[in-house]
Parts: sequence; C-alpha cells; structure tokens
Amino acid sequence: MTPSPADEPRAPKDVVDVVQTRYAEGATTAVPQLCCPVDYDPKFLEVIPDEVVERDYGCGDPSKWLQPGDTVLDLGSGTGKICFIASQVVGPEGRVIGVDMTDDMLEVARRNAPIVAERVGHANVTFLKGRIEDLALDRDALDRRLAEHPVANEADLATLEAWTAAERRDRPLVADDSVDVVVSNCVLNLVDPSRKRLLFDEIFRVLRKGGRAVISDIVSDEDIPPHLAQDPELWSGCISGAFREDLFLAAFEEAGFHGIEVVSRGEQPWHVEEGIEFRSVTVRAWKGKHGPCLEQGHAVLYKGPWSVVRDDDGHEFPRGVPMAVCGKTYKLMTSGPYAAHVVGLEPSTPVPEDQAAPFPCDGDRARDPAELKGAAPLGGDDACCEPGTCC
Repeated sequence: MTPSPADEPRAPKDVVDVVQTRYAEGATTAVPQLCCPVDYDPKFLEVIPDEVVERDYGCGDPSKWLQPGDTVLDLGSGTGKICFIASQVVGPEGRVIGVDMTDDMLEVARRNAPIVAERVGHANVTFLKGRIEDLALDRDALDRRLAEHPVANEADLATLEAWTAAERRDRPLVADDSVDVVVSNCVLNLVDPSRKRLLFDEIFRVLRKGGRAVISDIVSDEDIPPHLAQDPELWSGCISGAFREDLFLAAFEEAGFHGIEVVSRGEQPWHVEEGIEFRSVTVRAWKGKHGPCLEQGHAVLYKGPWSVVRDDDGHEFPRGVPMAVCGKTYKLMTSGPYAAHVVGLEPSTPVPEDQAAPFPCDGDRARDPAELKGAAPLGGDDACCEPGTCC
C-alpha cells in the first residue's frame, strides 16, 4: 500500500541546497560516502578521463540494458560517467542526454565531453541543466532570464511564472515521447518525497511508446523513521530518501509502466542504519500498455514454469493454454520481458486495426483452435468495452 502524504518521510527543509552543496563538493573532491562499489565494464572506462570516473557516484550500472541506436536520457548525470559509457554502447547512431542541476558537476561533464568524443570517434552526448522531476524547464535558460530580468517584486514574479509556463509548454527541455530509454544511477532517492510522483510522471512522459526506464537506486527493507529522514547528511548520502523496496516497484506501476522487474539486486546491504538495511537494486519497466483493446484473433500461450501468471492488466495465463488477447496485449506479451516465457499465436487471417471490433475484456477465456485456423472469434457482438477503455 502506498503511504499517504502524512505518512511519507519528510525531507530536510533545505533538501535541494543540501544535495547541491554535497554534490558540488563531490565534483571537485572524491567523496566515497556518496556511492557504493559498482563493477563497470573496464573497456568502457578506458576512454573516460580519471576526473570523471573518480567523481561520479552511483550504486548500479543501468548501461548494461542499453542497445545500439538507443536515444538515452540519464537523470542526475553528474560528471557524466554513465553518459560516456552509454555513448559507446548506443554507438554513433544513438544519442545520449544527461540532465543534472549542479553547476559544478555539469562543468566537469561538459569539459570532458569533447575528450571522450575524440577517443570514441563520435560525438553524441549533450548535457542539460534541469531538475529530474521537472524535465520540461531548461534551467540554463532560467538562469539567463533571471540575470537579465531580476525578480524584485510580486509583478516581476508573476511575469517570471508566466515565462516558465510558456517555456515548459513551447520549449520543453526534454520533449514528450522523445527518448527510448531513461536511466538513472542512485539519484531518485535524492528527490523530496512530495515530488517523487511528479518524477515518475516525467519519466513516463518523455519515453516513447515501447520505451523503457532502467533505474539503479538505493532501497530500504523497512520504513525510514522521521528522525533519520530529517538528517541532511544521511539524505544527501542516498540513505534517508531511499524508497522502501516494494514501494519503489509500486511507483512504476502507478505511473503507468508494465513489465516491471528487478534485473539486479545487491545480495548484501550497502549500509545498515538502526537495523534498517539499505541495498542497491536496478529496476527495468516499460511504457506502452495504453491504447485501445481490439479483437484481432490473437492468442498467447504461457510456457511455464509457474502454473499460472497474471500480467499488469489482470489477465491470467494458465500454463499451456492458448488464451485470447487483444492485439495490444499480444504485442506486449511477445516482446520485452515477456517474450522468453510465451508463444505468440497469430490468426490465420490477420484483422487490420481499422476493421477490428473492441476486444471483450469482461474475463479471461481460452482461444478456440478453430479461431486461429480462420473461424470467426467466439466473442460475438457482446464486447464489453469501447476502444481505449479496457486495460
């Protein structure tokens, strides 16, 4: 169960200043307390300057789940280590965008970007200034605006608010549906709890349909008591702001993701505070289950090993039974994290989307073999929903 706002741990009042101060220090001096040990592929580190490697902090390696050609957004990119690794993985056909709010971190990353580009043979990394829970506002543009038009009174503030609203609408820092993969490495826990729902909504917004989030972060095995949540040192050290592990997964589900899975989990806790265990996890989640449910004659057969499984829309798949699914669910179940576990069964005569009826979603049913061999779907005209209302 998701806690109510009253139950959430309260961050220190100056959480943004605390985080920026600590990470500004980390941009100029290595601070081991800001990260836990991570084994990165050494072949990717060879071309990255020592300054970046030594002063970039994390708890996992989300770059392991990238593909050539991906457009990647790294939230809280710091001095750029994950971006520079991702640049090599996605190759010259891909693109990498790093977003961070700390000027000192951005200075290191931007200064080293041409060095890495020359060593790898392509320049595909850009670093932007922004807050990861507000990916629509360009903070460099905001800084320039404030320098030219200082806020001295309420009228100036109203003008600034109108300007920021127009910037978010007309010139977003990261546009809707514009990236294939959002990654982050031990940064989401630094966001104030009151803004974490906005953070997950922003991740969902910028991903293309079919895109994925791959997030490494610190989670706790118990709720964090208020006195720990109020400790600025523990907060900026990725401890007090950690998600409880089950609620971390639930946050992806609430934002609309599907296929949510833990792809890496620390066997031993990284840190223990008052008996509460904090460990690193990497979670992968997919965007794309929105859209109409249409009857196109598809079925999915779950191969096992469990006797039955249930997907994020509540559909149940008994082992070995060809279950009727809509065209959207068929695409989801035969791709991404599900593909290795199912057999997709196409109808002998495909039904185009523009000719398909709404899929009856009032309950699960097996697809009769005759349907797959050309007979009309057995659902008849009693479809229970209109396109876009199922699932």
